[in-house]
Amino acid sequence: MTVIFRCDARSQGEDFSHFWEHTVGSGHATLALRADWQAQMRRAHDELGFRHVRFHGLLDDDMGTLIDQDDQPLYSFFNTDQIFDFLLSVGMRPFVELSFMPTMLSSSGQIIFHYRANVSAPKDYDQWSALISKLVAHWVDRYGEEEVRQWFFEVWNEPNLEAFGSGKQEDYFKLYAHTARAIKSVDGQLKVGGPATAANAWIEDFTAFCANNDLPVDFISTHHYPTDAFGQPGDDTETQLSKSTRSALRDEARIARDQAGDRPLYYTEWCTSSNPRDPMHDQPYAAAFIVKTVMEARGLVQGYSYWTFSDIFEENYFPSQPFHGGFGLMNLHGIAKPAYRAFELLHGLGAEILQMDGNHPTVDAWSVRDGHSTSVLISNFALPRRPIKDETVHVELLNAPVPAIATIRRIDDSNANARALWETMGRPDYLSPAMADELHAVSAMRAEHLPVFWSDRGLEFDVTVPPLGIAAITLEFASLA
Repeated sequence: MTVIFRCDARSQGEDFSHFWEHTVGSGHATLALRADWQAQMRRAHDELGFRHVRFHGLLDDDMGTLIDQDDQPLYSFFNTDQIFDFLLSVGMRPFVELSFMPTMLSSSGQIIFHYRANVSAPKDYDQWSALISKLVAHWVDRYGEEEVRQWFFEVWNEPNLEAFGSGKQEDYFKLYAHTARAIKSVDGQLKVGGPATAANAWIEDFTAFCANNDLPVDFISTHHYPTDAFGQPGDDTETQLSKSTRSALRDEARIARDQAGDRPLYYTEWCTSSNPRDPMHDQPYAAAFIVKTVMEARGLVQGYSYWTFSDIFEENYFPSQPFHGGFGLMNLHGIAKPAYRAFELLHGLGAEILQMDGNHPTVDAWSVRDGHSTSVLISNFALPRRPIKDETVHVELLNAPVPAIATIRRIDDSNANARALWETMGRPDYLSPAMADELHAVSAMRAEHLPVFWSDRGLEFDVTVPPLGIAAITLEFASLA
C-alpha cells in the first residue's frame, strides 16, 4: 500500500528555528585540549551548525582549576582558557556545566567514571562560592561582559542520581543557591540555571525552591533518553527500547515544557539510548530516530543538545575500536556515522515549515521551505522488535511550479553507512590510512536525480524508503511566487 503525504507549496508556513543546533554534548573537559577533538569540533560547527558545547569535569583535578598545594588553594584557569579560546576562535561558545568537585573541596571520596571525577558536596560552601566567583570573574575579565552574557552556566550534572552525589534534593538545592549567588555577584546579567537532572526530575520543585528563596534561575535544564524508566532491571538496551514508546522524548518534552513555565527549556543531554556501547548509535537506526525526534521537539524547547558529537570520549575507558557503539556522531577517526548525516540534513533545512498532511504507523514526512527551494524529509522509523518494512511514499506538493532541479539523498543500510563497510572489512580493531579513507568516502551522502511528475495541480513524486531509512528531497524552483 502506498503512503500518501500532501502539502500546499504556496501556503503560509510557520517559523522553524534550528533549536537543536544551540548546543551539542561532549565528554570530559580535558579532551577539549586534544588536537583531534578540536578538529572534529570545528567540523561539527562548520557542517552541522552547532553553536555551544557542553562537557563534564571543568573543575576536576586534571584541569588544574583548583588544587591543594602545601595545604593552600592554588587556582589555575589556564586550561579552561585554552579550551574557551579555541571554541571562540571557531565560532562556538561554552554551555558551562559547573562540575565536578575539586578534591581540595570534597566532603568525601565518592568518584565516578574512568577519569575519577569526585562528585561529593563541598565541605566548605564559602570556599566553593569563592572558586565559582573567581572563575567567572576571570572569564568576564578575559572575554568581556557582553561575550560571557551569551554563555550558559548550568549547576552540576544529574544530581537526582546517587552516582553523581547524594541524589537528594536538599543537597542540590543548597549547592545551586551558593553557585547561583556567586555567579550573579560577578554580573547580574549572566545566565544560570538547573536542575540538570536525569529524566525530567525535580523541575517543579526546583522552580518553587528558587521562588521561595529569591534565587535566580534564568533557564531550566534537564535530560531524557528513550531508555529511561522503560523495561525491567537487567534488561538490555534493545529490550528497554522495545518497551519504550515511539515518541517518548516528545511526550516527555511536553511535560517539561509545561513545568518550566515561561522560562527557556534546554535539554542538555538526549540520545538514541543511554548506553555508551550501543551498536545502534553507529547504525541507520540512530539517524532515523534523530530526524523524527528533532522534528517532533519543535516549539517545545529552546535547545536540544545531542549527547555527543564525537567518540573521543572516556567515561568507561578510552576506546580504540573504530565502531564500538559510542555516543558520537563521528567515530574516533572523524568518520561520519549515519547520525552525523542526519544532522547534516537537518542543518540544510530552511526556516519555514509547511503543513504536511498524512499519517502512517512508521513513516513521517515534513516539508520545509528556504527561499526558492523546498525540502521534503521522510523517515521510516520503528522501535526495536516492532513491525516495519519498505514503504512506498507518494508526496504531492499542491500548487508547486515545475522544479528546475529535483534531487534525493538517502541514509539507510546501503547509503551513508560506514559501519556496514567496516564489518565487511572484518571489523578490524585498527584502521590503516587507506581503510580510513575508504570509510570516509562511503560515509558521504550522494545527491541523485529524482523523477517528478508535474501538472497544473502541482507536482508529485514517489520514493521507496526502507526500514530505518531517511530520504531527503530537495526541490529548486525558479520562483514560488
